[in-house]
Amino acid sequence: MNNGRIKLKRGSYLFAGALILIAAVFIINLSINASQKAQNLPENQEEAVSFLQNTIIEASSKVAPAVVNITTVRIGADFFFNPVPQRGLGSGVIFDKKNGYILTNEHVIHQAKEIKVLLPDGRESEGKLIGSDPTMDLAVVKIKGENLPVANLGDSDQLKVGEFCIAIGNPFGLQNTVTFGIVSALNRPIRPDLEDLIQTDAAINPGNSGGPLINFKGEVIGINTAIIPYAQGIGFAIPINTAKEIIDELIKYGKVIRPWLGISYLPITPQVVSRFNLPVKSGLYVALVISGSPADKAGLQAKDIIRKFDGQEVKTSRDLKAFISQKKVGDEVSLTILRNKETKIIRVTLGERPSE
Repeated sequence: MNNGRIKLKRGSYLFAGALILIAAVFIINLSINASQKAQNLPENQEEAVSFLQNTIIEASSKVAPAVVNITTVRIGADFFFNPVPQRGLGSGVIFDKKNGYILTNEHVIHQAKEIKVLLPDGRESEGKLIGSDPTMDLAVVKIKGENLPVANLGDSDQLKVGEFCIAIGNPFGLQNTVTFGIVSALNRPIRPDLEDLIQTDAAINPGNSGGPLINFKGEVIGINTAIIPYAQGIGFAIPINTAKEIIDELIKYGKVIRPWLGISYLPITPQVVSRFNLPVKSGLYVALVISGSPADKAGLQAKDIIRKFDGQEVKTSRDLKAFISQKKVGDEVSLTILRNKETKIIRVTLGERPSE
C-alpha cells in the first residue's frame, strides 16, 4: 500500500510538472508572439530575409536620388613638367535643397579648376566650391537647380558597433551603387587629424569618396572618405556630426577657423620614456616647435614636456586637441611644462591654424 501511494504521488508530481512545463512554454510563446507583433518583427526565416531586403530598399531609395557623381579637372604636369589636365572622380550628397549645397570630401575637389555634378535623374550642373577643409577632408559644393532631391542628416553619436549600414556612391563611375554592411568599429584613427572615424565593411571603392554612409532609417550618418587598399572590407567614414560642426563655417567663411599652437609632439609611452630617458610617464613630448608659430613666440622649446593645459592634465594627444578645440583664435592659455626636470608655466596666445 505504501509503495502504491509513493508511486501515485510520484506520478502526480510528474504529471503536475509536465503541466507546469507546458504552461511555461505556452506563456513564453505568447510573449514572443506578442513581442514580434509589437515590434513588427518577422516570425520565420523567409519573412526575416524579406524584412531585411525591404528595409535596405526603402532606406537606400530615400537617399539615392540625392547622391551625385562629381567629376573634376585639375592641372597637373607630365614627365617634362608641361601642364596637363587630370581628371578626378568622386561622390557627394545634397543636404540643402534651397541652396543646392552638396557635402563631399576635400580630396575629391582638391585644386579642381572645373567641377561637374551629375544627378541620378540625368541633370548635369556646374559645381561651385563654397568651402573646404583639408583637416577633416570635407568640402561644400553648390549647384543650381529646381526641386533638388535632398538627404536627411542623422545623428552619428547614436551609432553602435554591429549596427547595419549602407554605402551609396559612384565607385569607378558606376553611378548610384549601393553596398551593405555593418558598423565595424567607432572612433578609428587613420591619421593625426582624423581620429574618430566610423569603420565599416560595406564595400567602398575609388569613386565612393564623398558619398554617404546611411542607417536603416535612410539618414546620412557619415561621409565615406578612405579605405585600406590592401585589405578587404575595411573602409572609413567621417561621422556626420563632425561634418555638422563645420558646415556653417565652410559656407560662411569658405574654411574652418581653428586655434593653433604650432608644435609637433609625441605621446609619452614606455618606448618614448626609454628612448629619451624622460622623468615622467605621461604627457606630451614636444618634438618640434614651428618657427613663427604661437608656441615659438611664447618660448616653448623642443624637448619640453607638456603636463597641463589651463590647469587640466594632459595625458594624451586627444586631451590636448580637445582642450584647444574649446578655445578661439586670440585666446591666451597656460601650458604647464617640464623643462630639464623643472616645472614652468608658459602663456601662449593661440593663433589661426594654417589651412595646409
